[in-house]
Amino acid sequence: MKRVLRVSIFGFAGLLISLLLARVHPFGNPELYAKISDPLSIPNDSSVPPEVREILNTKCADCHSLRTRAPLYGRFAPASWLMERDIVDARRAMNLSLWESYPTESQQAFKSKILREIREHEMPPLQYRAIHADARVTDADVQAFARWAHEASVEDVATDDTSTTQELSEGDPARGKAVFLKRCTGCHALDENREGPRLRNVYGRTSGTVANFDYSATLKKAHIIWDEKTLDKWLTDPDAFLPGNNMDFHVAKPQERRDLIRFFKEGATN
Repeated sequence: MKRVLRVSIFGFAGLLISLLLARVHPFGNPELYAKISDPLSIPNDSSVPPEVREILNTKCADCHSLRTRAPLYGRFAPASWLMERDIVDARRAMNLSLWESYPTESQQAFKSKILREIREHEMPPLQYRAIHADARVTDADVQAFARWAHEASVEDVATDDTSTTQELSEGDPARGKAVFLKRCTGCHALDENREGPRLRNVYGRTSGTVANFDYSATLKKAHIIWDEKTLDKWLTDPDAFLPGNNMDFHVAKPQERRDLIRFFKEGATN
């Protein structure tokens, strides 16, 4: 009897200490238990399509928004610390509650990154899926994200006067640099590998050959020489040009492609 009482006292003391330690926030305080008036991370009047909005709210918002549904175990340390760390990092990377405030080019970069990561089953993370069965991404979810990621390219073509009513000009490296900074830097840099490989000296390079970058098997085997023709096809529709690759971003406007390729040829070399 005394042993049971002793165990109970120690157990209660442990829970109390854990509860008190949860008030310490070593990785930042995401305010998990703050009262929220709107349970949705992305409002219904958002530009995000309804089917995609539902997936994001259900499977991504607990980390990537200001409207986290915090579980009971999140009130106890050290579980609370680990959860807060993941949420702080996730919000820093992409905050769905701020989606409409992101510039168009940032939204497009996020779309491509989301699509790539769910295709590769990198998101949601394994530790999250292990305790949230409804967070598993289905093939239908991937298809919905693919349509969403590609829709911006279709809209760009529809509104691009230079591609439909005017003759295209020769590519301009200065304009191409502006396109690169606006449209590509969400995943690429000239001199370091990010989500995509470094692009310095990409013109004339063989596909899949940048050191220390994890290419898709498709690109590794393709042995494509990047020139005006191949870069234009790649930037127009990577999936049509080379099915099975990991790039989900298109440059729909022909003039922007010409400018970007000219920049790669003349302005992004050593």
